[in-house]
Amino acid sequence: MNQQRILIEKYFEGNSFVESNIKSFNDFVTRRMQIIVNEMSEIIPTVMPQEMEEFKIKFDKIWITKPQLVEADGSKRNVYPTEARLRGLTYSSPLYLEVSAYTDGIQRETFTTEIGRLPIMVGSKFCHLSTLKKEELIKHFEDPYDIGGYFILNGNERVLVTVEDLASNKVFIQENKTGPSRFTARVFSERGAYRIPHTLEQMKDGIIYVSFTKYRRVPVIVVIKALGLIKDQEITNFITDEEPYDDIFINLFNSIEIKTEDDAIEFLAKKAGINQPKEIKTEKVRETLDKYLLPHLGVTAQDRITKAYNLCKIMRKFFYVSKEGYAPTDKDHYMNKRLRLSGDLMEDLFRVNFRILINDILYNFQRLVKRGKFSNVKIIIRDQLLTSRIQSAMSTGTWVGGRKGVSQNLDRVNFLSSLSHVQGVVSLLSSTQENFEARALHPTHWGKLCPIETPEGTRIGLRKNFAMLCSVTQEDVPGEKVKKVLETHGLKKVGI
Repeated sequence: MNQQRILIEKYFEGNSFVESNIKSFNDFVTRRMQIIVNEMSEIIPTVMPQEMEEFKIKFDKIWITKPQLVEADGSKRNVYPTEARLRGLTYSSPLYLEVSAYTDGIQRETFTTEIGRLPIMVGSKFCHLSTLKKEELIKHFEDPYDIGGYFILNGNERVLVTVEDLASNKVFIQENKTGPSRFTARVFSERGAYRIPHTLEQMKDGIIYVSFTKYRRVPVIVVIKALGLIKDQEITNFITDEEPYDDIFINLFNSIEIKTEDDAIEFLAKKAGINQPKEIKTEKVRETLDKYLLPHLGVTAQDRITKAYNLCKIMRKFFYVSKEGYAPTDKDHYMNKRLRLSGDLMEDLFRVNFRILINDILYNFQRLVKRGKFSNVKIIIRDQLLTSRIQSAMSTGTWVGGRKGVSQNLDRVNFLSSLSHVQGVVSLLSSTQENFEARALHPTHWGKLCPIETPEGTRIGLRKNFAMLCSVTQEDVPGEKVKKVLETHGLKKVGI
């Protein structure tokens, strides 16, 4: 018994109950925030000053300091959570960005400016309390046993509730009780800010259609040919290396008139209602295929053939379920779920509002240029815009995408209720619908989710809680590293 006690005490010397949430927020600030800035690093205005031929604004490094308070006299000093609670303040840090302006290819000015304030999670490595010992915490009037993992906005303690969602970039095949197709394959392709749903369905005529963005039910073989995989024999080989299904020949025969890549592009242009000269038509269709068809595989012309292979692979999985009797995908299996912790939710919020800040900078620049009053870039950056939008979302719980209740007041009835609230997991499914399977306890919840703690009533099974010692991995393994490991084990790259 004593050995178990020693083991548990040792574990909690370096770990906490809410460690996954804290690590997620730390990762957002140290790594993912810079990735978002790099995605939108250059601004090129459409309206230029008369004396300039080319002008662009470039964003470089972004970082934050520890939480600070600006008093009425303009002085700055460190602020601790207790003071923020008592004075009704927001426990936040200034957000600094390096900005450069280039005129006709020459760097005109470079400066560091404050673009807003970011609320800081209590207990994260950017919080003043993270490095303090028990005696020092008591000296600052802080509870040494406080779990952290929450934010303080206008004196209120707010929690970002973890969201449970289906995994992106995975094929989900389900059986339909109603509708024109018995089976449907779905993929949520995610790349950066994009998360595009793709649907494959087989109609009663045997043809398999794909739907994504503006294309609604286009024969999948036509899309494969538009991506550069033209020969029927090669398409068949990539779908199956065994005796081909009759359905494959039906799909190939349906697209028998599409003999070249240009024919396929012409077909897709007509489907999208593009009535322009051939060069523009071709460019628009290819741009759509590059950007919005399976963008997680790449967004360049070189990635088209990989997308064609993957569409064939999805068809193979579809036939395994519809023809071979394989079981449809179990959406409630936790292998097929992803948890969006505080860092992921803050990433979504920051990405959208940083884009709004960029649009505001562009608007202010063009307004001053038209009046002939533009002098420097610093005056067109409004630091209150980002601050007010982020704090408003976190104070009200209304998140990007129209979701509500993402941010909630921390339950402070007792220690366990606070711990339970910070460790909550909520599903995106509507509580007004039945969704019996999603509400049920699944074997893969073992060791990850608490089998008992869930509310009664309409939200039962949709609102869950982490198990006490559950941890969520944060490591993002680069694709190139995975490829090298697979190649060393004898896997060969697909090629014609």
